[in-house]
Amino acid sequence: MYQKHFKNNGMIRSYSKKAYPWDNACIESFHALLKREWINRFKIFNYAHEYKLVFEYIETFYNTVRIHSHCGYLSPNEYEEQYLGSIKENAVKIAN
Repeated sequence: MYQKHFKNNGMIRSYSKKAYPWDNACIESFHALLKREWINRFKIFNYAHEYKLVFEYIETFYNTVRIHSHCGYLSPNEYEEQYLGSIKENAVKIAN
């Protein structure tokens, strides 16, 4: 059924070669980071436990506290605060 859906809609399935992570380097890098910084610290009991650990890492650390190079080596929270501060400053300058 899955294969028919693709054929009937003119889509071509695309897969990376086995053991060839360079096709999807960004997500491979994130997975390595996730394992190194978080998952390897815990004994995982089941899928639900791992799901909660991954969710906790992403929502409470990676997307809020951890520094990112694309944010000028600030955490997303710090970057957002700076950005909003600059918008307020510009709004005040424009209003005056």
